[in-house]
This record gives sequence, C-alpha cells and structure tokens, in this order.
Amino acid sequence: MSRSSIPAWHVVRPSPLHGKGVFAACDIPEETCILEYRGRRITVEEADELPSYSPDDPNHTFFFSLSSGKIIDGGQRGNAARWINHSCDPNCEARENEAGTRLYIYSLRDIAEGEELFFDYALEIDGRKTKKLKEQYRCLCGAPSCRGTMLALPKKKSTKKKGDTEG
Repeated sequence: MSRSSIPAWHVVRPSPLHGKGVFAACDIPEETCILEYRGRRITVEEADELPSYSPDDPNHTFFFSLSSGKIIDGGQRGNAARWINHSCDPNCEARENEAGTRLYIYSLRDIAEGEELFFDYALEIDGRKTKKLKEQYRCLCGAPSCRGTMLALPKKKSTKKKGDTEG
C-alpha cells in the first residue's frame, strides 16, 4: 500500500481554542503514529533571524527543536501538524526518531472521531520564567490541570541526599 493511499487520521479545521486546529478524522487508537511534523530544517541562528508568522502575536512560530540541534520550521514547507494546538492535558505527544532528525505525533490514548488533537508544547525559554514571560505564553486550554502557561515547568530538584540508597 502506498503512503498516499493510507487514509488520513486527521483533518484541519477552525478550532474553538485558537485559530486552526487538527481534529481526528476517525477514531484513533492509543499509540498510533498520526502524522509527521514537517517543515524546513534550520539552525538556531536562522530561527532567531526569522520574523514572527503573526504580527499580532510576535511569539507565535511553528518552530520545533530537535535533539540534533536543528529546528523544524513548520511555517516553511510544513504540513497539518503545525496546526496542533497546546493543552496542559494533551491527547498526543511529539516523539523524535532515534537520529533526532524527524518528529512524529503519537496518540497518548484512544481519541474519538471529531476530537481536537493537542500536545503539551512545554516551551523551553532561556533565562528566568518571569510573570510577564508566562503571560506572553499564556495557556488557554481550560484543562483542570492547566498550569496557565505553555512554558515548560521548572525541573523539580531531587530531595534525595547524597549517599542515600534505594531500598
């Protein structure tokens, strides 16, 4: 079966949350690879030089950082994956291939036909996460577990003392 003859798991349409969204075109089982996040591969330096895709929202981009050091710019040669919105209670997650060169969106649970697809952006920003910065990246997901921002939570410090052992 050719890739083009495989039915799409998703469809893009207006989202009640934010602009466009990606929705399940049929029931999607847990652990399904729904689609690849595509776009032009650029460097961090190139990303820093590019303007925002939305004059009304200068922090809006379609960038996705890879562990290889490259960035996927979904705004250039991108696909439907760039329209997947953020939620603090996502039904999908992004997973890299082993080489850290490609990114795929997988379902975290069974997703019903018509349900909007979400993943947690968990945006990493250099420097301190100030109240102003959190507001710039305000979350509108409305989930009971909403943390109020699309920024990643700070890593929790281990309470284990040096020399402690498991057991």
